[in-house]
This record gives sequence, C-alpha cells and structure tokens, in this order.
Amino acid sequence: MIWSADYRLLGGLFDLELKQEMIANYEEKMSMPDFWDDNDRAQTIISELNAVKSVVEQYNKLHNEQQELEMMLELVEEEQDEEMAGELVTGITALSNKLSDFELQLLLNQPYDRLNAIVELHPGAGGTESQDWGMMLYRMYTRWAEKRGFKVELLDYQPGDEAGIKSVSMLVKGYNAYGYLKAEKGVHRLVRISPFDSAGRRHTSFVSCDVVPEIDDTIEIEIRSEDLKVDTYRASGAGGQHVNKTESAIRITHIPTGIVVACQQERSQIANRDRAMKMLRSKLYERKIEEQMKELAEIRGEQSDIAWGSQIRSYVFHPYSMVKDHRTSVETGNVGAVMDGDLDMFIDGYLRSQIRQQA
Repeated sequence: MIWSADYRLLGGLFDLELKQEMIANYEEKMSMPDFWDDNDRAQTIISELNAVKSVVEQYNKLHNEQQELEMMLELVEEEQDEEMAGELVTGITALSNKLSDFELQLLLNQPYDRLNAIVELHPGAGGTESQDWGMMLYRMYTRWAEKRGFKVELLDYQPGDEAGIKSVSMLVKGYNAYGYLKAEKGVHRLVRISPFDSAGRRHTSFVSCDVVPEIDDTIEIEIRSEDLKVDTYRASGAGGQHVNKTESAIRITHIPTGIVVACQQERSQIANRDRAMKMLRSKLYERKIEEQMKELAEIRGEQSDIAWGSQIRSYVFHPYSMVKDHRTSVETGNVGAVMDGDLDMFIDGYLRSQIRQQA
C-alpha cells in the first residue's frame, strides 16, 4: 500500500512499551506524599506526563485509522466499488500527512529535546541596521512560540542605541521547546534596502542565534564560586516591568571559559542570580557536549561543522523575496509569513536532515 512504508518507518521511531513505562513512572511520582512540596517540579512532571500521554493517544488514533483503511482496501478489492476507491485514496492521503506531522514529533528523541530553551540573539557589526535585524528576529521567535502555545519569558534585554537591540535573552517554555529551537542555532543573514540609509542602498546584516536547553539542578555541573565574577546593574528594556530603579540585574562571568550570562527579569537580585546561574549551568553543559562531539569527530577522522558563527539561513527582502536555509535547501518566497513566525518548514527540514545523516 502507498502508506505502509511510512507506517513501518513510524513504528521504528516509536516504542509504545517505553512510552507506557514512562507514563507509569510519572504516575508513581505523582502518588508520592511529598509530590507537591516542590510546586515547580510537580508542574514539570505533570506537563511531561500529559505530553507523553498525548503522543500515545495520537499513535493509537493513527493505528486505528490504518486498520480502518486496510478493511476498506479489502472491500474495494472484493467489490470493485469506484466510489469507495476514491474515499480510500482520500483517506490514504490524509493519513500520510498525519504520519508526517507525527513523525516530526518522534524525531525529537535526544536526551534534552524535551526541555525548555534559552535563546540568545546577538547582532553583528553594522550598528543600527544589525540591531534592528535582531529585533525582527526576536519578534519572529516570539510569534513562533505563541503559535505553538509556548510561553516566553524575557531574561535580559539590551536596547539598541537608536533602534532594535544590542542583545536579548529569552526563555521559551514548553515540551520539546529545545528540540525544535536547536534548529535555529547559527548566524541569520538579512539582505534588504535599509530604512536607516537615506541613500536607499541595500545592506547585509547578521545576527547570531544561540540556543541551549534549560538544564535543571539535577544535572551535575561543577561551578566554583572563585571562578565567577558577579556584576550588578540597573535593569533596562522596552519599558514597564523591564525597567528597574535599583541594581537588581545580574551579570555573571565564568572566568575559566569566558562565558557571560545576564538576567534582569526578576524583581529581586537574588532571584535574578538564581536564574542566571541556571543559564550558566546550561551553557557549561552545552560546551561540555560540544567538546565531547569534537573529540569523537577527531577519533573518527571526520571534519565536524562549527554551528556557532556559521551562516545557516538567508532572508532576502531585496531585489527579490526569499528565505533559504543553506543546510537543507528548504526555501520559500513568503518572507512575510516567515517573519510572522512560520518556521516549521525549516525546523522540519533540519530535523529530518539530521536523521538522514545518522542513518
């Protein structure tokens, strides 16, 4: 059958028994007397349980649809009913599309795909033009998250001198947020007629996007207090809740690695420090994983790509309209939709390309 190969592929990605074990494990934790002692942890477990249950329900629904179509196929072959044959073709097409969407969820099977994501945007050289491009990307990712039902928390915001941003850090909260957004790590290139150029010339701007999972306290990462430089400053931002008259914002520098994190979202200095330390732990963990991957590539004699600093995607506003991902060749002429948060085609293409490389 047309869709049988797709379904076999799905079966290879989906382990129903493992998912059922995960559900049982979560439900056991929820039955413990001290479950609600840590409200944040409790909410995380509930969220993860609901997410796994949702995946199992989708799988069972697809399986039932497959069985119904198999029965319909037998009737078509026996009765040679053209009208029913047409319904069968329609059903096969619909199921294939559903399988494709479901398969994308199953591709997020790495250990930390399920975690929240910390996204940082840093404009490159180019002054106001690049800083404005940074703001456009910030809006793009915010809109994408909203469409997926994810929650966005602004962690640090440094406004540009005239427009845009000098840098921004945000936490995207939701199941598989990191799994999706890791596809966005790299340098994003913009080509357009600059609204800040009185001569109306075409400009090229670059913004780097860094994405790391929000690692919780259960991950053991050694951070010595003597390796930290902690600075305080007044919060700044787009106004309202992001502006603070006291030095409650925190900037932490990890001296051995040079990693810098900052947080100004919370009202108190203590809360900002706790959030900044979690960001630092996430970055140090990501660095550790990257070092391990580089060592493995050297052992294998392979030449690994460097994600940070590589141009992954171009957004061309002039002389034509196109957004193209250079890693996968996925492209679209609907620039407006992309800037409004329609990124799934690029994320889908990236995740599938990674699976093909691993095969």
